[in-house]
Amino acid sequence: MGKNSSDYHEANLATDEFILRVDVTETGWRLDHFLVHHFPNLSRSQLTAAVKNCHILVNGCSAKASKRLTINDLVSGRVIERGELVAIPQPVDFELIYEDEFLLLVSKPPNLVVHPANGNPDNTLVNGLLFHCRQIAEVGDSLRPGIVHRLDKDTSGIMVVAKKADVHRKLMKAFKQREIKKRYQAIVVGRMAERSGRIVAPIGRHPVNRKKMAILPERGKFAATSWRLVQHLADRYSFISLDLETGRTHQIRVHLASIGHPVAGDLLYGSTKTDTLFPRQMLHAAELEFIHPITQSRIAGKAPLANDIVETLRKLGFHGELN
Repeated sequence: MGKNSSDYHEANLATDEFILRVDVTETGWRLDHFLVHHFPNLSRSQLTAAVKNCHILVNGCSAKASKRLTINDLVSGRVIERGELVAIPQPVDFELIYEDEFLLLVSKPPNLVVHPANGNPDNTLVNGLLFHCRQIAEVGDSLRPGIVHRLDKDTSGIMVVAKKADVHRKLMKAFKQREIKKRYQAIVVGRMAERSGRIVAPIGRHPVNRKKMAILPERGKFAATSWRLVQHLADRYSFISLDLETGRTHQIRVHLASIGHPVAGDLLYGSTKTDTLFPRQMLHAAELEFIHPITQSRIAGKAPLANDIVETLRKLGFHGELN
């Protein structure tokens, strides 16, 4: 494992151990809050149980969940079992954009979870990937085989998946070093006053609602999003294109909400349940561009807009070309 939190590798914590070093932005955090921040896919009860049973150590010693951490503390350990989840091959619908012997580009439909987890044990994209290509089972984590990045359940669009272990490692590194170009499209609430802009605001786990991320000036991690207006829609919305300079959890959703233009249909960050025009959050991962980790050729993949976004754009009077 790496020596600091930025080196955290998302592994199957039922079997793999981890070591995290507390950085200056995390000084003073409670141990349980620190763990929830770094392991958002695990429940608070699982993490609390791991601390109580001395499976989580601070500087090699057992500690209470309420322990306040200081800079350079080493938090290490493992979390025991999380429901005996097993990723099995299942036929699941997704569009295959590109495939060679090393990797896949797929278009994830909306309302599809990427990998099995408590509450979504099967019928995920991973189940479909295993059905399509059994060799992926040996790449990376057993519940996230081949997965190097994720999209929210309600976000549609392009993803790259590794078919070999060395490709998985190289793609993970490329994402971390911001070598992969990511472009999104979104319908947002409100008419954007400018033709383009750049949002720079640090993001971290929300201090109260652990399902959310938030702008945290003092303890958040650097995050930057550039956007360009495509067209104003009706009197209340805008269709925009976005380029991610970083890849924080919920980055686009948090950044757009912070400037008063939340993604339309995003109930978590600012849209309303009364607006029935939107079947889900209107966010789509449109393009990925990177250098192939083995062949060194340029890969430029594009996922056409999901049908529900296309239909919504037409209802709102969009008059340009789509896809």
